[in-house]
Amino acid sequence: MQPSSADLLSLVVDSLDQEGRGVARAGGKTVFVESALPGEPVSASLIRDKPSYALAQTVRVHKASASRVTPRCPHFGVCGGCTLQHAHPSLQIAAKQRALEDALARIGRVAPDVVLPPIEGPAWGYRYRARLSVRHVAKKGGVLVGFHERKSSFVADMTECHVVPPKLSALLPKLRALVAALSVRDRLPQIEVAVGEHGEGLVYALVLRILAPLSAPDEALLTAFAAEHEVQFWLQTGGPATVAPLLPGATPLAYALPEFGVTMPFGPTEFTQVNYAMNRVLVRRAIGMLSPQPGERVADFFCGLGNFTLPIARRGAHVVGVEGSAALVRRAAENAQRNGLSGLARFVTANLFAPAPEMLAGLGRLDRVLIDPPRDGAVELVKALPPKDDGGLQRIVYVSCAPGTLARDAAVLVHDRGYRLAAAGVVNMFPQTAHVESIAIFEA
Repeated sequence: MQPSSADLLSLVVDSLDQEGRGVARAGGKTVFVESALPGEPVSASLIRDKPSYALAQTVRVHKASASRVTPRCPHFGVCGGCTLQHAHPSLQIAAKQRALEDALARIGRVAPDVVLPPIEGPAWGYRYRARLSVRHVAKKGGVLVGFHERKSSFVADMTECHVVPPKLSALLPKLRALVAALSVRDRLPQIEVAVGEHGEGLVYALVLRILAPLSAPDEALLTAFAAEHEVQFWLQTGGPATVAPLLPGATPLAYALPEFGVTMPFGPTEFTQVNYAMNRVLVRRAIGMLSPQPGERVADFFCGLGNFTLPIARRGAHVVGVEGSAALVRRAAENAQRNGLSGLARFVTANLFAPAPEMLAGLGRLDRVLIDPPRDGAVELVKALPPKDDGGLQRIVYVSCAPGTLARDAAVLVHDRGYRLAAAGVVNMFPQTAHVESIAIFEA
């Protein structure tokens, strides 16, 4: 039932927030408006009213923005996987750039000397990693496989998805039918997807999180499905260490950084960037900004499986990768050896959220540093870095997936450690979403 016009708010949207919602003002209060774009006058129904803000849903757009486009996916608005399909890509980029600059100014009280041009790439079919939720819901016709509904724990009733590769999108209905036929359909809450590169093609690994053993008929169904659709199934019965292939001889997963002559094998649940095309451009820009020279000493903090470490080593610098996960450190060391870079790249396991002084001292003098933390940022690490006046560390490149924590850490690097924020810009790693990836460079 539609609300009456008397119950609607009349709003004019000013901007987009970091979740892709329109931002408007009403009665001195900020109102976040779902599905609205900057410049649009809208009528919206109130969803939540708090003392300091309100949340509303667009009911009618009275004059559409020139940047409004028709969403490609029929599930847009229900599925929580995307929030910006109704916005032209140029508006998406502009909103992300504004989010970065606003965070730096408001939280960090800093501004870059140069705003870098945004890094852009494919708008669709880019997502090579995904965690799909699974629910057996009889009242909705059986098994659902997909992302959660927006702001809900319910699984969206999806039959296609345009941000994942086309093959995976086409598999969604078939996966629903497959899971429905399994004896463990009520004990299978998640399918994690990892896509690797192999020669000119792609390898699709589907990790089934199972809370009960498979029956013999289950294994037969999975084996037949894997052969028919050219995918590989992995089973996870507990933590990450329990992940194992359903069948032996699975094609290894890997991705390539051709510009650096590096190939990176990885396990199906190990962290890799979601967007391989954008990751290649990001690595190129990060290494270019860092500019490691032969013989220099470099640290790559939160190194993962060596995504930046090995390209740095390929430039001839001596690099140490530091990471909190011992499993990823082992994988990174294997990747260094596989790519013939063990002589220049070494790896250390350490808690970078509470870095021990002796760990940092053990790294020795550093000429350059790359930091690529998770959303929590790296505030304790940047506090522990040597100040500019020490004269050793000349350049810091910071790759961020959260503008707020980048801004907080930038404040430490600029106002406490004395470095200059030379440049910053956004990386559109997740088109159609409000997620903001960015890169910044600090210089002594």
